[in-house]
Amino acid sequence: MPFHHKNNLRLAAVLTAIFLSALRFARPVSAAVSQAYGLTSRPNAGAFLQMPERADGSFPPLLSQTGAFKDAASLTPSDALIPYDLIVSFWSDGAAKLRWVAVPAGQKVKFAPTVEWIFPRGTVFVKTFLLATNELDPHSLRRLETRLLVCDADGGVYGATYKWRADNRDADLLATNLTEAISIQTATGTRTQPWYYPSRADCLTCHTANAGLVLGLKTRQLNHDFTYPSGVTDNELRAWNHIGLFDTNLNEAELEKLPALADTADTKRSLEDRARSYLDANCANCHRPRGTVATFDARYETPLAKQNLINGRVLIDERIDGARIVAPNDIWRSILFMRTDTTEPFKMPPLARNTIDERGINLLRQWIESQPGPPVLPPVEISPRGGNFEKPVEVILKSKPGAPIRYTLDGTVPTTSDLLYEKPVRLTTPTILRAKAFKPGCTKSITSQEIFLVGG
Repeated sequence: MPFHHKNNLRLAAVLTAIFLSALRFARPVSAAVSQAYGLTSRPNAGAFLQMPERADGSFPPLLSQTGAFKDAASLTPSDALIPYDLIVSFWSDGAAKLRWVAVPAGQKVKFAPTVEWIFPRGTVFVKTFLLATNELDPHSLRRLETRLLVCDADGGVYGATYKWRADNRDADLLATNLTEAISIQTATGTRTQPWYYPSRADCLTCHTANAGLVLGLKTRQLNHDFTYPSGVTDNELRAWNHIGLFDTNLNEAELEKLPALADTADTKRSLEDRARSYLDANCANCHRPRGTVATFDARYETPLAKQNLINGRVLIDERIDGARIVAPNDIWRSILFMRTDTTEPFKMPPLARNTIDERGINLLRQWIESQPGPPVLPPVEISPRGGNFEKPVEVILKSKPGAPIRYTLDGTVPTTSDLLYEKPVRLTTPTILRAKAFKPGCTKSITSQEIFLVGG
């Protein structure tokens, strides 16, 4: 189901379409060759809109003053803006997104089939974030913020965050970062979800020169069908090429050969393609040559055999024996999976993420478990969990049937020579209990640990 965005639709219909956009599948450019073009003429966009040329300039205090919208209250974009969508979106705590770009008139985007595009100075990217606040009604989306990213006059970029007012009439420029507790209605009551509004400095944490400054807009992300405000569905690359946005003119035969990420829900694409596409969108901005200190390359353009993902060595093993970036068929030794499946301080990505992408995690789990390797024993369950106990406590250990458990009470890592678990372990003094499961033909479990402060 392709994403629809029409300027004159009622806001509720627009937001509903955005929420459902995750269901659409990317289609090759050849599917649109016989159709009309999605864009018929290039918008006459002024450089920078109403934003300053540099980050030290004077920022409009209101979103309505930036030149991005004709009418901010109805989210009606300026005529200078071109709507776009990505095949795989960066996880932003479950938020839906509306995206536009304004490329200065007469300027061209430096096109590349695989690496990042280079956008001319004065280009402005506009992205609005909306969050479902009622789990029983996906149409109840709340506007949170609109971010602007500007290609500045010096060849860099800067960002600005505008936080929407409660009445949705306008949004205010934030001077720094901010965390807000958002109330979410559930089937059993309410819960709160923190939302992080980034500062200008935060924007530059991800939008680095090594990552190409502009994230998302590249060949493999826009090589899919998109329904434009005119109602015409066209491949985005084909539409951009038609109105002359690129510094080269691509013919239809060239367009058909360009790479495209795999929508994570598109089961017509392989599990590997979908998992690597997810990593490309969510990790590759930092995890690439000359990027972060980690040793793997998450870019989709890099062949899997050269990405150093499978069995790749880690710099921080989180005290997991045999830890790897991705351990074949072993989610417990796959540090990439561990750091994605948590909200603890060592989570990845580290910035502006307060929830776990359950669909993304499920995809990564399926991919890792599809890798060839022996069965892996899960971590031993320790009950009760560690903590303070006034009286002696009996601890129960549990693993898969037929998998003997070995444990230690002195903090050392259990081996097959250590104590065999046969009945609950009675603890009467402070103890570090560690346990491990072993079974012939299986990879041993990772070490489970709990600290019991007994009689303190």
